[in-house]
Amino acid sequence: MGVDTHRTCARPPLVLLHGFADTWHTWERVLPELQRRHEVLALTLPGHPGGPPIADGEASAVGFADAVERAMDEAGFATAHLVGNSLGGYLALALAARGRARTVVAVAPAGGWAEGDESYRDTLAMQRSMVTVAMPRFDAGELLLDNALREGWPLDPEKISCPVRVVWGTADRFLPWPAAAERYRREWLPHADWVELDGVGHFPQLEVPLETAQLILGFTSP
Repeated sequence: MGVDTHRTCARPPLVLLHGFADTWHTWERVLPELQRRHEVLALTLPGHPGGPPIADGEASAVGFADAVERAMDEAGFATAHLVGNSLGGYLALALAARGRARTVVAVAPAGGWAEGDESYRDTLAMQRSMVTVAMPRFDAGELLLDNALREGWPLDPEKISCPVRVVWGTADRFLPWPAAAERYRREWLPHADWVELDGVGHFPQLEVPLETAQLILGFTSP
């Protein structure tokens, strides 16, 4: 069985990156709109259900960014519009710092707690419990959570030169607004285009797909 991905052709490239414990299928409700204007590559990250096997040392922020970069190389994308949710939002920004992004739309990107805010540990503990109960065969889960506790979410925002839009639902319970966005808002990306979705949770692509597609296309299309 092949790796679970989705790809269309012949338009400006756009890469979709899902969150922790998710798959590319999280984007299915926005795909019809996005495919009208973009060649869409929706990846499933290594170690996630349907994704490629995870290599030694790959279950980390840097390792996942390396894996996405390899997938872009294989697709022939020197650069692309990058869209990500949660972990995928963080990865889109990390790849932008490597010069691989034309634009970034980061939907509730991970790693944005203020320095010294220990509440992120509660979030990681909740995710660990979720994985243990619901996804006992999720290869990357425990490894990625362990690495997040040790290494955090390294990002070099000064190297991000492309336009960035950050989208966050005010009813997000996984990465609560605004606490989980504080470092992005105050330190890393204060000049980004910030969009708050009133009453929306952690997965706008599932909850308000048409609005989410419009927010993406309004930023990626000339």
